[in-house]
Amino acid sequence: ATAVPIWIAGALERVLTRPVGGWHVVAASAALRRKPLAVRVLGRPLVLWRGAQGVHATDDRCPHLGARWSDGHLADGHLVCPWHGLAFDVAAPCSPLLPTHDDGTLVWVQLPGEAPLPAPVLPLRPASALVSVMTLPARCSPREVLENRLDPWHGAHFHRHSFARLAVLERVDDSITVRVAFRVAGPLAIEVDARFHCPQARCIAMTIVDGEGAGSVVETHGTALGTDRCQITEAVFATSSRPGFAVARRLGALIAPYMRFAARRLWVEDAAYCERRYDLRQEAATGRPSGHTPSCQSQESSDEREPAR
Repeated sequence: ATAVPIWIAGALERVLTRPVGGWHVVAASAALRRKPLAVRVLGRPLVLWRGAQGVHATDDRCPHLGARWSDGHLADGHLVCPWHGLAFDVAAPCSPLLPTHDDGTLVWVQLPGEAPLPAPVLPLRPASALVSVMTLPARCSPREVLENRLDPWHGAHFHRHSFARLAVLERVDDSITVRVAFRVAGPLAIEVDARFHCPQARCIAMTIVDGEGAGSVVETHGTALGTDRCQITEAVFATSSRPGFAVARRLGALIAPYMRFAARRLWVEDAAYCERRYDLRQEAATGRPSGHTPSCQSQESSDEREPAR
């Protein structure tokens, strides 16, 4: 199968107009435990923590003398400054709190600059699922993350270790449905039908619409960390009608690391795709070659505890 650049470009432009409401994925819900978490969004350093009333976020700078809140600790759910022991009172905050949303799998922060929505726009997720979250930084923008997934044709060529063959079943204005064979072992492959669609301008979802695991969803989110840095966050919601799936769910803590490994293996390759597409856009805009090499190859393996940095 051969990619159709005109369709990819048109679909990308259409989905980039979809409302996001100022919401950015910053971490897996499991990342917020007993310590504050430093993240960065649009070049802005933030700190997140989980208190008695849920997840909170503010700028990672104590207004007293500028210490990083994220270097502090939590005491009875209160964020404590590492330099002088000042506690952040969410009832009377010493610096503005930012809106947050914890959907049970991902944590979001809302920043100004876009027409606000009361909650993030999410694709439909299965009610019962085995869940894993993987993160990976890359030198690109959320645009290239969506573009990569709107080009499913590359899978059978660029990821031959994972995909045996692919055929396009349906292609409409801003979504595409393919029949893809996932490699299991050697020539053995499982064929499923999968639909790629974007519920908003920083997320693309792949939903298995027919075949093994029908109803499973893979959400891929792009979060701009700075001018040319993006965090790719992929949340996998695997489900099955097989009787043994209930057992698999109970073994989720053992299975999730393998799911993250598989997702990261693909995204290390796809991050190079995204970085190349980003470089080409920068070259077209500036008239100068980028001279960059892929940045994701040397990154340590990420897992669901990783925040946006």
